[in-house]
Amino acid sequence: MRKRQISPSPQSEPPSSSIWLDVEHKAVVEVTSEESGFPIESALLGVEGGWRAAAAGTQTIRLIFDEPQRLRRIWLVFEDSENARTQEFVLRWSSDSGNSFREIVRQQWNFSRPDSIREAEDYAVELSDVTALELIIVPDKSGGAARASLAGFRVA
Repeated sequence: MRKRQISPSPQSEPPSSSIWLDVEHKAVVEVTSEESGFPIESALLGVEGGWRAAAAGTQTIRLIFDEPQRLRRIWLVFEDSENARTQEFVLRWSSDSGNSFREIVRQQWNFSRPDSIREAEDYAVELSDVTALELIIVPDKSGGAARASLAGFRVA
């Protein structure tokens, strides 16, 4: 029998085997809000600290691509070690510059210390002619004061 030992916890960095899209030069980013010191660029470029909303409530992050893209992978990481809450996010894409969207995934996650403070999602997709990619985050389904945050958001 052949066997290998694997790590029980997900990596904090995106796997390096992918060639991530250079969103800094190939897209415009729209965001509903951001706290000073936690800009969206941090999540998109892999800078420590990530992005955090300036206020509670539903937040939207939208990538508007300069040219239509073919996407095969979407990697998201959410972290919260301070608040116990149920978060929901929706990931959608558009091929008509945001006039209409198609849902990729809708998911909920329960954050609670100490064991459930990090959600990492790695989606394999086959999307062609993507002109916009949108992430909508409802940070607390119960309507609490938690703010949305995003530690990592990469696409390939």
